Amino acid sequence: MNQRPLKPGWKLVKFGEFVENIVEQGQPTTEDSRKYIGLEHLDSGSLHVKRWGSDADLKGKKLVMKKGDLLFAKRNAYLRRVAIAPYDGFFSAHGMILRPKGNDVLQEFLPFFLQSDLFMERAIEISVGSLSPTINWNTLRVEELPLPPLDEQKRISEILWAADEAVERNVLLKNAFHAFYMSSIETYCFDKRHNAVKIEKIADINKETLSVLKTAKNYQFKYLDIGSVLAPKEIGKLAIYNFSDAPSRARRVVRDFDILLSTVRPNLQSFIRIGKVGRELIASTGFAVISPMNYALGSIVFHSFFSKRFSQYCDAKVTGTSYPAVTAKDIGMFTIFIPSEKNEIHRIAKILDSIDQSIRQIESCICAGKEMNKVLIDELIGRGAPHV
Repeated sequence: MNQRPLKPGWKLVKFGEFVENIVEQGQPTTEDSRKYIGLEHLDSGSLHVKRWGSDADLKGKKLVMKKGDLLFAKRNAYLRRVAIAPYDGFFSAHGMILRPKGNDVLQEFLPFFLQSDLFMERAIEISVGSLSPTINWNTLRVEELPLPPLDEQKRISEILWAADEAVERNVLLKNAFHAFYMSSIETYCFDKRHNAVKIEKIADINKETLSVLKTAKNYQFKYLDIGSVLAPKEIGKLAIYNFSDAPSRARRVVRDFDILLSTVRPNLQSFIRIGKVGRELIASTGFAVISPMNYALGSIVFHSFFSKRFSQYCDAKVTGTSYPAVTAKDIGMFTIFIPSEKNEIHRIAKILDSIDQSIRQIESCICAGKEMNKVLIDELIGRGAPHV
């Protein structure tokens, strides 16, 4: 491996000389299972554990962690999973628990060092195995890695912790807005003082379908399938097809401001609302295409699909085990509550759209902040910190 020239004051140190691998094990009790942290609880690129616990009693011994320890997923290192233990408890035996040792590294610096390309690329390089590449401690501990002097570590840590804190503040803000969004959906979409209305009464469902016999073979369109939905309310890049070459499921015609709801596994909330189509757009028959009577009603309908009520409704209606699904008829029979006055409908639609848009803006800030943090870590640790 080509080594970068060391910055003044930096030195090569064997990993095992400044990091200790904690191997203490214990047998978790049923109570311990509720706070157990597994590899599945670590998020790529985040030092913060946001979820934990196992529904089933844990089998076998687990690693004993202390608050502040660094939890490193030694399997599939390319996923870049390292986090700080939020409390005393148990961690997966498929991970490593790391602590700083000696006088070469500061505790506040080590988490970012482990996130850096400098460390992660080396960890990936020494992983062994094909299905789940794993890092061996005996190999990792003798790897020589460049460390900055302690005063530089301190300055780098101050910058990176400030950047991390900025991202986490936005995460907390997003969570607060999401809670507000969910309560607002309940307040405005299910107010029993208003008129109970089934979706099918205020929207057409699967109104237009391409005909195999009547559609020209050279008819060209963008195709939206289930895989095009990257996350709830988020569409990826769409392929363009001629009808003659298109998948057989490419049949649902989509118009401006339609709502697309994946009928398969509705619990994943692969739901999107189309803006201006711009050019011909065709969706998979795996979607129900919902065409509301007007834009404001469409807003209320769309946001209602993210309610707990709709999730529970779908849970009760799904059929099938391999591909649990609801039908277009099921969607049409879902009931929401709509006020009689047009002005009130528009007011509610505007409120829900505004909250949703605020969440998306915060999410954009979080993504930008995380990307900036990656750049900072690479600049300050991967290439040294000449300007700090």
